[in-house]
Amino acid sequence: MPSIWSGPLSVERITVAIADLSPSLQGTKIVHLSDLHYDDGLSETLLAETIEISNQENPDLILLTGDYVTDDPTPINSLVLRLKHLESKLGIFACLGNHDLYFLHSKALVTQALTRVGIQVLWNEIAYPLGEHLPIVGLADFWSRQFRPEPVFSKLDPNTPRIVLSHNPDTAEILQKWRVDLQLSGHSHGGQVVIPGFGSAAQLIQPMRKITPQPLQLFIPYLRQCSRVMRHWEWAQGFHRIGNNQLYVNRGLGTYFPGRFFCPPEVTIITLITQH
Repeated sequence: MPSIWSGPLSVERITVAIADLSPSLQGTKIVHLSDLHYDDGLSETLLAETIEISNQENPDLILLTGDYVTDDPTPINSLVLRLKHLESKLGIFACLGNHDLYFLHSKALVTQALTRVGIQVLWNEIAYPLGEHLPIVGLADFWSRQFRPEPVFSKLDPNTPRIVLSHNPDTAEILQKWRVDLQLSGHSHGGQVVIPGFGSAAQLIQPMRKITPQPLQLFIPYLRQCSRVMRHWEWAQGFHRIGNNQLYVNRGLGTYFPGRFFCPPEVTIITLITQH
């Protein structure tokens, strides 16, 4: 496994207010993990620390938002031997990311491996580990041809709050058409390189994309790469309000070249409360 500068693990704790949250779900604790990239820049030490911290929190639910591997999906078989030690009162639910679909057989292999250790993968599906009053919606990856949220949301009462797992934060723009009390995403790695006081390097060069003609963007390496990864780099990490919806973007655990700079890997502890 490559040695790429990552930095120490950061534990982020947030409280999220949900309108119409059932009193029985007040104080529900969720652990959110994302972008492990087990075959590309995730150390065994960091992974073990993440699992230990998660278990110490004794969460009600663990939610994973994709990119468990980078290209070759076979390392997922080793990763799940570690993930099976995660403990949660009501189970572990996951969506897939674009890297989990890298080859034609990737989706099936990754899904089967996660399922084998009790992690339920949601691909345009709804699960009810917290009961009928707060469903968990897992969407197909934004870059797949199966990202079709409308048929999924049509199965839910508009008055019912819900948590949505969607790997790519850019989907938050589209999902404004529906009620999304909390969208959990990853994908961005927080930008990986962050300039303190200014934001991620990707976000800083974003204005260049608006003034650079599309054909010329192909010849500006970093601009080209960032443009392909995400459109809304202003949502690269942390909590955001998108219209009436709420979005939280996890910086992920794994990394790739050139590594992380002022953008540490993250485990997120989310506590749900009633919105007054």
